[in-house]
Amino acid sequence: MNHIAKNIRHLRKLKNYTQEQLADEVQMTRSKIGSYEEGRSDPPIEMLIRFSEYFSLPIDVLVKNDLSYATDTSFIEIGNQRVLFPISVDLNNEDLIEVVPIKSSAGYLLGYDDPEYIEQLEKIKLPFLPTGKHRAFPIKGDSMLPMKDGSYVIAKYLDDMRDVKDGTSYIIVTANDGMTYKRVYNKIEERDALLLVPDNKNYQSYHVPITEILELWEFTCSINTQEYDEKDLKISSIASMLNQLGIELKALEKIIIN
Repeated sequence: MNHIAKNIRHLRKLKNYTQEQLADEVQMTRSKIGSYEEGRSDPPIEMLIRFSEYFSLPIDVLVKNDLSYATDTSFIEIGNQRVLFPISVDLNNEDLIEVVPIKSSAGYLLGYDDPEYIEQLEKIKLPFLPTGKHRAFPIKGDSMLPMKDGSYVIAKYLDDMRDVKDGTSYIIVTANDGMTYKRVYNKIEERDALLLVPDNKNYQSYHVPITEILELWEFTCSINTQEYDEKDLKISSIASMLNQLGIELKALEKIIIN
């Protein structure tokens, strides 16, 4: 669906411009602006390029996305352009954290860049978070034990995959496999991909081409919705002990070799 008419009008109003003021800015007549906004004609490609450059938005965002729910804070800067990215704030202009529900987490793949979808999500505020855009994602399955199924990971948006910190855990949103939570290693130079590694060694690590990755969110904190039971704590203690034992054995091996 072509949203260009309402988008031009909405973006103009975000700047508090009249049609005449916008016409002066983009070097066209006021009547053309009126014609585009009223849907009486569609702007040709050269005019779309002009609007794209002026508003610093990709042409496909101008044409395909309904921006009527967007504010100036609904976009993030990537390079010399802005990308549609709904950001929720409260009355004090403080960031709110959208919570992706467990039941409809599959729908996030369709609505992750849709301001209307994001607007409908429940929101919370955690004042201790670092600066940056955060979102809360539900954890499914046991591939990242001891992070339990049903827990929530609150993560910070990463706008450049090259900034991945090896061994840090991320929420990865992919075009083909949806949403997952794994430790990530940067393999962009070697394979043009990221290596996703589960903490639960019963699951295999795998590579995801960067062309399939839609969003990357770096772990900030987690909210457990289930209390750890005694068995979990014992397993955690044993794992920690074995890990420490492995470190001590490696140190001993070095002493013997030297």
